[in-house]
Amino acid sequence: MAEKEVILTQEGLKKLEEELEHLKSVKRREVAERIKVAIGYGDISENSEYEDAKNEQAFIEGRIMTLEKMLRNARIINNEDVSTDTVSVGAIVTLKDLEFGDVVEYNIVGTAESDPLQNKISNESPVGKAILGKSKGSTVDVSVPAGVIQYEIIDIKK
Repeated sequence: MAEKEVILTQEGLKKLEEELEHLKSVKRREVAERIKVAIGYGDISENSEYEDAKNEQAFIEGRIMTLEKMLRNARIINNEDVSTDTVSVGAIVTLKDLEFGDVVEYNIVGTAESDPLQNKISNESPVGKAILGKSKGSTVDVSVPAGVIQYEIIDIKK
């Protein structure tokens, strides 16, 4: 089975590479030191510090493997490749809620770097799916648990 492609912007790529480097160079050493100290306490069968450090080590190693896999399967979206004619990954889209008149701006990114609190939404999210490939002035219906929200695409930029 082919591994899933991970769509990243340049900024997202940089963040993942920095996280990977931090885990490999800093966190691995820290947890190894914690394990060493915990072993020094004696009997590890009833040693909660040792158990906690081993669990953290497993988490760190798992995250390193996940990041390496993501970077191996990454497709980088360059800013020059982003069109302002239609919505695509990497675009910044201004939407207007047609019921309430609210205006919101979203940066469309791949799932690996989505962060709704920073208005970075995934191309696989309900809003992301609905607006992909649409042009300025288009109206889209987005199904959400509360019903259907209608948005008008006000602007598309890089």
